[in-house]
Amino acid sequence: MTQLCAAAPAPLLCALALLFQTSLSVDHVPMLLWSTQRSQWNPDTALHEGHVVSAQELTVLLQPVFTQNSRNLILFLQDTLSIDDFTYLSESSGNKNPFQNVQEILQSSPSSLVLPAVDCKATRDLLSFLQASGDWKLTNVTDLNVSHLEVNTSKPNLLVVQLQPLVSGLNEISALEAIAENDKIIGRLTMDLQERGIHFSVIYTAVRPSRISRRTDVVWELRRQLMATEEEDSVSYPPLNVTTGNGTCILFYASNFSLNANSSVLIDLTNATFVTRNVDTSSSTCSDFNRTLSLKYTEPANKISSLEIRFLMTNKFYGGSARNWFTLDSVEIIQDGDKFAKFNVSVISAPAEYSFHCQLVGTSNLYPARLIPSNNEAKNWDVFISRLQIQGFNIENNQFSYASDCTGFFSPGIWMGLVTSIILLWILTYGIHMIMQLTTNSRFDDPKGPALSVPQTE
Repeated sequence: MTQLCAAAPAPLLCALALLFQTSLSVDHVPMLLWSTQRSQWNPDTALHEGHVVSAQELTVLLQPVFTQNSRNLILFLQDTLSIDDFTYLSESSGNKNPFQNVQEILQSSPSSLVLPAVDCKATRDLLSFLQASGDWKLTNVTDLNVSHLEVNTSKPNLLVVQLQPLVSGLNEISALEAIAENDKIIGRLTMDLQERGIHFSVIYTAVRPSRISRRTDVVWELRRQLMATEEEDSVSYPPLNVTTGNGTCILFYASNFSLNANSSVLIDLTNATFVTRNVDTSSSTCSDFNRTLSLKYTEPANKISSLEIRFLMTNKFYGGSARNWFTLDSVEIIQDGDKFAKFNVSVISAPAEYSFHCQLVGTSNLYPARLIPSNNEAKNWDVFISRLQIQGFNIENNQFSYASDCTGFFSPGIWMGLVTSIILLWILTYGIHMIMQLTTNSRFDDPKGPALSVPQTE
């Protein structure tokens, strides 16, 4: 029974009850909506079990957002989210609920709506649909210090918050931390606006579903299964390859490949690059020492007719290591054939026989591999790539070679253990050295014999 819960005492629990009964394909994501104004959605409206909300139905359900008195809308957009995240992660985290703020907000909101299954095609085009639905003042919230956020209530405001990515390759603990951090961001922003007395509506959803690993004991509690085995996270699409007459010369893969132009236009290129392959790579070049991956897109977003992204790689010999290394030197973005943005790249290099892998790559200072703006036009772009793997040389059998990762071998925990061990070893060595320096007297006083005479000299 899929039901719309408005002003219910526990709307999130209502949704969770549905999650145990509904088995959905990987093309659906949940969507949570709430508002500070009452009667936004009809609580008597119901959808049959297993129903997936299409783009047309979502348009009807979002109409109250456009007709409310105070037209302020916040879109919290996550890269991946599934109904299993609400059940499995809450069960496996014990007393720590990663969705605590979202659950409390839904319980206390005058009006809310829980959609367990929305077509991914609708969520991918959600931002474009919202922009075309009204004369919004679009604000891309990149500074999560909400005290600096200015909202002009005299005009309709659309605030877009790109949440921390929940990369499918992360382990369970990292996934919990990422979702918990996103939950805190949602709580801080909504609480700040409420304290200012600003009325608003919120949409919390994702671009595509996540696929999380599950322990067999938790899975058994959630549903009956004939075979209780671990669900392995698998790549949903093969890497993009550029071929020449001699075979494959470049391999490129990312679980999320997104751009943000002028802090207002969000461009998700993941589907066009790896799924539908609606990308032109004919301008890519391959030589023994220089290779360029050229990705050309036609009308990837509103007001952008063409977009080209180039990854420039070199293969050089370094005497210090006595081997060849391949390096991603720069990334270039060309918009509409005339706007040229160039980024210098840090950290991305590997032996020429290897591929390169990094969990997060982009323009943010928090990422281990950074794209550093090299000209003024580059400052207008934000780039985000998750689970990047690229190889430009020595590709065999159309497969990635062993990957050199951007994460260093010595983590902070390893350094702390090494320093502590060295200090303890030094103390032990010093103690043994002092014990070995102890000496005994060469002569001892015999109580039955004459007393020892120790002459004293000045």
